[in-house]
Amino acid sequence: MARSWSEFLGEGDDEGPRETDEQQRGFFGRLRESLGKSRRALTEQLEVAVFDPSDDAAWERLEEALIGADVGVPATAEVVRRLEQRGELPDLEGALVDELTEVLGEPASLDVASRPTVILVVGVNGTGKTTTIGKLAMRLREHGRDVVVGAADTFRAAAEEQLEIWAERAGAGFVGGERGGDPAAVAYDAIERAQRDGADVVIVDTAGRLHTQQNLMDELAKVRRVIERKLDGAPHETLLVVDATTGQNGLQQARLFGEAVGVTGVALTKLDGSAKGGIAIAIAHELGLPVKLVGVGEGLEDLRPFDPRDFAQALVRG
Repeated sequence: MARSWSEFLGEGDDEGPRETDEQQRGFFGRLRESLGKSRRALTEQLEVAVFDPSDDAAWERLEEALIGADVGVPATAEVVRRLEQRGELPDLEGALVDELTEVLGEPASLDVASRPTVILVVGVNGTGKTTTIGKLAMRLREHGRDVVVGAADTFRAAAEEQLEIWAERAGAGFVGGERGGDPAAVAYDAIERAQRDGADVVIVDTAGRLHTQQNLMDELAKVRRVIERKLDGAPHETLLVVDATTGQNGLQQARLFGEAVGVTGVALTKLDGSAKGGIAIAIAHELGLPVKLVGVGEGLEDLRPFDPRDFAQALVRG
């Protein structure tokens, strides 16, 4: 059974606190602010009252603006091709929002047919992976879901300690391992505990690693294989945490992690004033990977399901 991430996190459910209109507007405002750098890269081309499709120079300026916002060359070419097919463009902003939304795809879903639902989280160090897991656990707990967190980063004591603090704050179960121990064993034990306790969700953290470190990527693939053997159909989601400020390097991370462990979606973090949010469009177009979660700040409420149209609106119109 597939559910949207909004449903999975309890938005619109009767369980847990319901989000007010003011909170929703507040998040959109933070998203708009976080995409300010990308939007300013487009503003000069979108300020013209009527975009002249017969003006080659206008198309070139638009292409440069999209590439400058980290949309990437292939995705830019696709968006421009779609716009060209429209013919007249009296409302360039509206047309661009529509086409970017189409490239980003439908709001992402998650297969929750089995219990527990297992989410494997991967990414390089410094992307906000542990914080994202902690916030996700708290959001799920707020909406009545029993959660077990597995700290399969057994190489950094600080990572396990930080994750255990988040688990305690969230009221989630926690499974750790010996320093330098087998990460796959921690993932196995976390699922086993969730099955024993009847938990709804297992979130497995993994050691941050560069996508160029083949031995560590092989170890990550082993973690996934152990999870697959432990529970049929698991992991149900393999989330890659990408720091939005890394630009096109995030695309390469997504490509290589996807090859190693079958990434199913992206959590885009650190969308602040220095980020170029177009990377979400590049990842969706070039790799077919949906962005499923987006983080725009330090607060718990700043981790949200990704909405393609809201994102496109914030990127283009503000």
